[in-house]
Amino acid sequence: MFVDECHRTQSGKLHRVMKAMMPNAVFIGFTGTPLLVKDKATSKEIFGGYIHTYKFNEAVDDGVVLDLVYEARDIDQRLGSEEKIDQWFQAKTKALNDWQKDELKKKWGTMQAVLSSQSRMDRVVSDIIFDFSVKPRLSSERGNAILVASSIYEACKYFALFQKTVFRDRCAVVTSYNPLAKDVSKEEVGANTETDKQFIYNTYMELLQGVDPRPGMSPTETYEERAKQQFIKEPAKMKLLIVVDKLLTGFDAPPCTYLYIDKSMQDHGLFQAICRTNRLDGDDKDFGYIVDYKDLFKRVENAIAVYTSEIDTSAGGSNPEVLLKDRLKIGKERLDSALEALDILCEPVQPPKGELEHIHYFCGNTEIETDLQEREPQRVALYKSTASLVRAYANIADELESAGYSGGDVSRIKQQIDHYLDVRETIRRASGESLDVKAYEADMRHLIDTYIEADEPRKISPFDGMGLLDLIVKTGIANAITSQLGGLKGNKDAIAETIENNVRRKIIKEQLTDPAYFSKMSALLDEIIATRKAKAIEYEEYLKRIADLAKKVDAGYGEETPEQINTPGLRALYSNLNKSEELAIKIDEAVRRVRPDAWRGIPAREQAIRQALFEELHDVDEVERIFLIIKQQREY
Repeated sequence: MFVDECHRTQSGKLHRVMKAMMPNAVFIGFTGTPLLVKDKATSKEIFGGYIHTYKFNEAVDDGVVLDLVYEARDIDQRLGSEEKIDQWFQAKTKALNDWQKDELKKKWGTMQAVLSSQSRMDRVVSDIIFDFSVKPRLSSERGNAILVASSIYEACKYFALFQKTVFRDRCAVVTSYNPLAKDVSKEEVGANTETDKQFIYNTYMELLQGVDPRPGMSPTETYEERAKQQFIKEPAKMKLLIVVDKLLTGFDAPPCTYLYIDKSMQDHGLFQAICRTNRLDGDDKDFGYIVDYKDLFKRVENAIAVYTSEIDTSAGGSNPEVLLKDRLKIGKERLDSALEALDILCEPVQPPKGELEHIHYFCGNTEIETDLQEREPQRVALYKSTASLVRAYANIADELESAGYSGGDVSRIKQQIDHYLDVRETIRRASGESLDVKAYEADMRHLIDTYIEADEPRKISPFDGMGLLDLIVKTGIANAITSQLGGLKGNKDAIAETIENNVRRKIIKEQLTDPAYFSKMSALLDEIIATRKAKAIEYEEYLKRIADLAKKVDAGYGEETPEQINTPGLRALYSNLNKSEELAIKIDEAVRRVRPDAWRGIPAREQAIRQALFEELHDVDEVERIFLIIKQQREY
C-alpha cells in the first residue's frame, strides 16, 4: 500500500480502518514535509524507519528547486495626534456619565483597530505595487506574487483596495468562501453600514458577475480555476493572487516569485507556503522571495530549527538544513559574484583592454572565416553574465550601503556596470547579433532611470531600429557609422572590424540559400580585409568598397543577373548552374509543377522533387547539390 502525503492521513482512525481491511499489506509512505519528533512515534509505529530521504538543500544543490530569500517588513501603526484625539473625546463626552464614557472608549478601541487596520492595509497595497515597479522579476511581467491574508474578510478587503489601483482586473481572490444568500439574510444593517459578512458576500457577488460556470462547476470554482490558469500561464495578466489557506500547499506556479505574508503562520503550514515561490522558471528567476509583514522570522527560524535538529536522520546523507537567506546578505553575495564572473570572463582580453581588444577576443579575427562562429560561446556568456549583473544590482541598488558597501565601493560598482554595459553593446554591434532583451527591458529601464547618472541629452538617431547592413544599404556608410558606431570613439580599426563581422554574419547566414554567390562574396570580403590590414588602401577607399560589398550581400544577387531571373529561388538556381538561364527556368518550373504540400522532411515527398531534378540534370550528385539549395528557398 503506497500512501502519498502520509503525514496527513496515517496518524488516526483512517489508518486503523485501512489496516483492518488489509491486515497483511506492507505500508510505504511518501511525504514532502519533514516529520517532527511529535510525529515520529506514530510514523515509526506505522511505517518504520526512512527508506530514503531527499532533503531541501540537496534539491537546491541539484537545481531542482530554487533557494529562498527572506525579508521582514515592519509597518508602524500610530495615532496621528493623541493629544488632539483626547481633546476631541473630552469635548464630545461632556454630557456623558463615567459608565457611558467607558462604553464609548471600548467602542472607540474597536474603531481604532479597524481604522488602523485600514491604514495598514493601504500601506501593504502601496508596498506591493511599488515592488512590481522596481523589482526586476516583477517589473518585467515574467513573475507574479501571492498575498496571504489572515481572514476571508481581509482577503476581500485587500482585493477591493487593489481594484482601485493599476492591478484592477489583474488580481484575484481565492478563498474557501462560496456566496449563498442565506449568509446575509439575517444580518442587521444600519444606515450606511455594512457588516463583515455582507462585505464578503457583496465582494464575491460583484467579482462573479459575468462568470459563466463550466460544466460541473459553480461560478466560484469557475472563477478560481480561470484565475489559477492565468496566474500560471499569463503572469502579466494575473499579477497577484490573494489567498487565506487555499493554494498554499500543492499549487505549483513557476512564475510565482514573491510571497507576501500578512497572516500568523507556523510549522508545516508556514514551511509549505514559503515553498510556493521556489519553482524553476527561466534564467531570470534566481530565488523565491518571502516578504513578511507579521514578523514571523522567529517562527520561521524555529520551524527550520525543528526540521533540522529533530528530523529523523537515520537514513544518513547530508545535513537537512533548509536554506533561508537574508535578502541584503544574499543580494551582496550575488552582486559580488556577478562582478567577479565578468572580471574572469574578460580577463583574457589583451591590454590595454579597449574596444578593439574586446572585439578581437569576443569576435575573433575577421580574416578567419570561422572565428566569428567559434567565439559565439564567449559572446553568449558575456550577454548572460551582464544580464545577471543588471538583475543583481537592481535588486539592492538603493540599499548598497545597508548591504555593507562603502561610498567608494558604490562609486566603483557603478563604474564597473557602466563599463560592462558598454562592452556588451560594443560586442553586440561588432558581431551583428541582436539580443532578445524582452526579459531584461524592465531591469534596464529601472537601472538607468534610477541609478545610473545620465550624460547630456543627445539626438537619438532616426535609424535606431535598423541593423547595420540595412543602414549601409538604405542611408550610406557615413550615416551607418554615425548612428550606430559613433560610440566607438573614432577607432577606425574597431569600426572596420564591426562592419566586417556584420557582413560576414550575413554571408554565413545566407550561404546555404545560394552557395555559389555567397562564396564569391566571402572571397571578396577576405580580399578587402587583407588589403585593409596590409595598409594598402586608404580608409575612405576601404569604406567605399566595404559599403559596395554590403549592398551586394544584402541584395543577394549580382547586377548582371538577367531580367527574367526575378525571384530568390531562380537567382539561386541561376548562380549555381553556371549561370544557365534556360536550365534555371526549366528546373524552377519542374519543382513548382511536382512539389507536394508540406514536402520538407517527408522522404517520399522529397523524392518526387529529386526525381524531377534528375530528369533535367541526369546526375545523382548534381541532383543532391541542387536539391539542398531548393530546400532552403521559401518560395518552393
